[in-house]
Amino acid sequence: MVMGVRLRSALAAAAVVGLAAAAAAAIFIATAKATLTRNVDAAASQRAAEVVSALRGDDGPDLNDTLRPGAGDRSEVQVLTVAGTVIASSSGIAGQPPLSVLRPAAGQTRHEQRALGADPFRILAVGVDTSSGRRIVVVAQSMQPVIESAEVMTETLLWGMPVLVVVVGLATFLFVGRSLRPVESIRRRVATITAQQLHSRVPVPAVRDEITALAETMNAMLDRLEAAADAQRRFVADASHELRSPLATVQIGLDYLATQPVAGTGPQLQRLRAETERLGHLVADLLLLARVDENGLAPRHDDVDLDDLTYAERDRLRARHPGLRVVAAVEPVRVRGDARRLERALRNLGDNAARHASSQVTLTAWTDAGGAHLTVDDDGPGIDPADRQRVFERFVRLDGSRAREDGGSGLGLPISKEIVAGHGGGIRIEDSAGGARFHIRLPLSAG
Repeated sequence: MVMGVRLRSALAAAAVVGLAAAAAAAIFIATAKATLTRNVDAAASQRAAEVVSALRGDDGPDLNDTLRPGAGDRSEVQVLTVAGTVIASSSGIAGQPPLSVLRPAAGQTRHEQRALGADPFRILAVGVDTSSGRRIVVVAQSMQPVIESAEVMTETLLWGMPVLVVVVGLATFLFVGRSLRPVESIRRRVATITAQQLHSRVPVPAVRDEITALAETMNAMLDRLEAAADAQRRFVADASHELRSPLATVQIGLDYLATQPVAGTGPQLQRLRAETERLGHLVADLLLLARVDENGLAPRHDDVDLDDLTYAERDRLRARHPGLRVVAAVEPVRVRGDARRLERALRNLGDNAARHASSQVTLTAWTDAGGAHLTVDDDGPGIDPADRQRVFERFVRLDGSRAREDGGSGLGLPISKEIVAGHGGGIRIEDSAGGARFHIRLPLSAG
């Protein structure tokens, strides 16, 4: 599956935000737990200071009042001797053994964390000298508020982070899509530009950004392509026009020489006349293609009987190639178009088939719901599927035809394709029992 830029950007943004949010959440929870633990230690230190003050006999509440827990207090207190004997304790742990094994020296404070029953506690032990000897004040502060707060934060983040990732992904998908709209407009316009529409230009966004630079670069490239194509078309048209006059002079000269027979020159004259005729066809083809490139075909819209054109092509091929069997299977077919140009397209296909046929060329014309159809078959070597599109390119001749003396110029099939396309149809090469089959499809005449 190929993902577009919008989807890739959205997934990348969602992944980055998800990883960053997960890391930030872990750091936030760890920091919050550390802060809450420090608060627990501060509360335990405050409670221990109150007990130490009571043990020393300072002004204030006595020891029993100090050991009595206040409202909402979740701590327990013991006063121990250095040997670990419990001297006094809060009511919640009365009669229980020492809460901790910590025995700090006087004036020192030590911490530990351990479970008392099912709940974890943060334990603070303070050493203090009294008139009765050294005592150890142990304050156990419950860690349950810290755990509950961490659980609430974790649950909130677990619910909020996927929502954040989805929102970021969707927002990125939408924003990237809006940013790529000019690119899509450029792509659609470029997809419609053909050799006959090089004057078209892609839209340039009003905002000056990278996409604007891309559009301007594309338009500059189209300017260069149009200039090069115009120069090429002018060269082909001018050269073809200039060649027609000397060609006509050569043909007249050869015709004159044919009327003045010289011993041994007959075959050479015949060969020269054939080559001159071939060169004349080439010049005519070049002129036609130059007109097609510049203005399109703009065919006439007359009623044309394809069956008549097919019979005429059959008779022409029989007269031109006496040793070739030419067969026609024709139904009455009428289309709208230019009879002269359709005849030219059919003649090119017929000459191509005759050059490659071993013994037979078959012309077929019929109609169906899809339109008018005309096929030209030969029993030659055929065309490899890999070359079936390439043969319609200009000046392309496959190796077999190039090696033959009567090989075409490589313009007949491209001209036929242009003529058929100009009539709203199409031409393709199909599989056949033997040789090649060229299939023309044209829209039927409305009448």
